Amino acid sequence: MSNLGLLIWEFLKTGLFAVGGGLATIPFLNEMGMQYGWFTMETLSTMIAVSESTPGPIGINMATYVGYSVAGPGGAVAATLSIVTPSIVVICVIANYFQKFKNAKIVKMIFAGLKPAVVGFIAAACLNLFVSTLMHLENGLGSGIGNLFNWKCIFLLAVLFAVKRKFSKLHPIVIIVAAAAAGIVFSF
Repeated sequence: MSNLGLLIWEFLKTGLFAVGGGLATIPFLNEMGMQYGWFTMETLSTMIAVSESTPGPIGINMATYVGYSVAGPGGAVAATLSIVTPSIVVICVIANYFQKFKNAKIVKMIFAGLKPAVVGFIAAACLNLFVSTLMHLENGLGSGIGNLFNWKCIFLLAVLFAVKRKFSKLHPIVIIVAAAAAGIVFSF
C-alpha cells in the first residue's frame, strides 16, 4: 500500500477510535511513528507542542502535520479528511438516535465504560511524552544519571511550574510563549 493509502487508513482508524479528544490521538500517532518510521518520538513531542499552541483541534493539527511531512500537501488534506470523517459519520448517526436512547441503561453503561478507557489512553500518552521529553533513554540506563536525564528540559519544567504556581492567574498563552522563547534561546 502507498504512503498515501497508509495515511488514509491510519487516520481513519485514529478518527474512529481516539475517543476523548485530541490527546487521545497521541497513542495512535506514537504507534504510527514506530510502525512506519514517519517520525521519531522527538518529532512527535514537537508536533504536540506546535499543535497545542496553534489554533484548532490538536488531533486535526497533528494529522495535517503528519500528512504533509509524509506525502506533501495532498497527504495533509488526505490525513485531515481521514481523521474527521469517522467523527462526522458517527455524530450524524448518533444525533438521529441519541434523543431516543440517551436514557437507556446500555447507553449509560457504554459511556461509563468509555470514560476510564479514555483516561487510560491519555495517561499512557502523557507518560510516554513525559519520559521521551525529560529522559535520554537511548543512552541506556548504565550511562549514568547525568546522561540519562534531559536536565535543561527538567529545569525549564520546574521553572514553568513555579511561575504558574506563583502567578496562578497568568494566562496560558503567556506560559506557551515563555516556553517557546526558552526553547529557542536554549536550543531545546
